[in-house]
Amino acid sequence: MKRVVSVMALVALVALGVFSFSKVANAEEIKMVGVITKIDIAGKDAHSASITLKDNKTEQPVVIIVNDDLTLDKLKDHRIVEGDEIRLKYEVIDGKNVSKYFRKTAGC
Repeated sequence: MKRVVSVMALVALVALGVFSFSKVANAEEIKMVGVITKIDIAGKDAHSASITLKDNKTEQPVVIIVNDDLTLDKLKDHRIVEGDEIRLKYEVIDGKNVSKYFRKTAGC
């Protein structure tokens, strides 16, 4: 009986540690849904793009830097255009909002 209680206490302690650490690790990541109002791509061979979105909750413009190749290809091919609603996650790095997840809300 003592062994069962000590095992349960150990499991509870480990779970508490894991959950408390995961919230700290994700504290910097910001989630947002918004509509694209402006897209700035430097050129065909650009390795980043600056996208301005209007946040659906605050109605404020937010500028996001996109660096991943998949999203850049979609921007260049016009599969993502101004007026599209986007769900994204971003982190603030050196004062810039850098995209970590960037997807259209509608569609497959």
